[in-house]
Amino acid sequence: MSRWAIGIDLGGTAIKAAIVDEKSGIVRDRTIPTDTASGPSGIVAQLAGIIADLYRQASLYMDPGSCDGIGLGAPGAVNADTGTLSYPPNLPGWAVVPLRDDLQQYLQQHEKLSVPVFIDNDANAAAFGEALYGAGREFKDFLMVTLGTGVGGGIILNRKLYRGSNGTAGEVGFVIIDFEGSSAHAGITGTLESLIGKKRIVELALRMIEASPSGSSVGKFCGCDYTRLSPRHLEHAAKEGDPVSLAVWNRIGSMLGVGLANVVALMDIRKFVIGGGISAAGNLIFNPAIDQLRRSTLPSMHDGLELVPALLGNKAGIYGAAALCFG
Repeated sequence: MSRWAIGIDLGGTAIKAAIVDEKSGIVRDRTIPTDTASGPSGIVAQLAGIIADLYRQASLYMDPGSCDGIGLGAPGAVNADTGTLSYPPNLPGWAVVPLRDDLQQYLQQHEKLSVPVFIDNDANAAAFGEALYGAGREFKDFLMVTLGTGVGGGIILNRKLYRGSNGTAGEVGFVIIDFEGSSAHAGITGTLESLIGKKRIVELALRMIEASPSGSSVGKFCGCDYTRLSPRHLEHAAKEGDPVSLAVWNRIGSMLGVGLANVVALMDIRKFVIGGGISAAGNLIFNPAIDQLRRSTLPSMHDGLELVPALLGNKAGIYGAAALCFG
């Protein structure tokens, strides 16, 4: 009988969960809105509810004895050993929460489920998912980078997650690109996330549109309402040859390449799996990123450099969370 687990990706907007078979992947999944206003106790109750529902469904056609547990990917600093989640950025009002133990106890007391719970950072879970089921299957070592509202990362070394001594390794979004710049995130100036997060991409585009003597054709994709401008609009305009949109993506890709060059210099990692919603721009961001990566590293560091798109989309975190249970 195949082993299975329930994988959960806890986000500030939604909780995504699935029954995951170790061999065949996702069997059934569900998504519910995250009730951020309810605080840690309310979200623990939400998590327990969706877990119990999926567990009951799975038990109808899968062996409960083959369930290896519940895997949870959460935003913020996670100590996988103690099961604590610290100051998650997308869950306002949270401090240091013993999320693993709270969830495990709630499941036992309220849902009568005695199953082990494993917890890790959401970007780590996504990296682990890609390592086992996605674009990282052929790589021994790689960095997973997620490009979206923010910039996250997870490190795989020798086919295992590398968390660091306190569980915060891989936070590539906090690599400093421009320490004297005006952009800041979480009080730190010049971070990669402060420069190429979703909001910053739009801000850069608006500045470049305003500075362009000939304007930009991107307006037709957002109904000439620039308050609605999004990276997707810039992607469409760039693919039609709009010079400003192309310049925006070249700038974003180049900054990503500088950030990755720091990783190459520090850790000698040469493989990068790029995911998240912004990565849908594809070669518009990949080509300038790899070009800048080569310009920003020594020739002796170029052998084996590779950027590849993630394969699992927004399911990577679910796969990786479940895989935490499989060991």
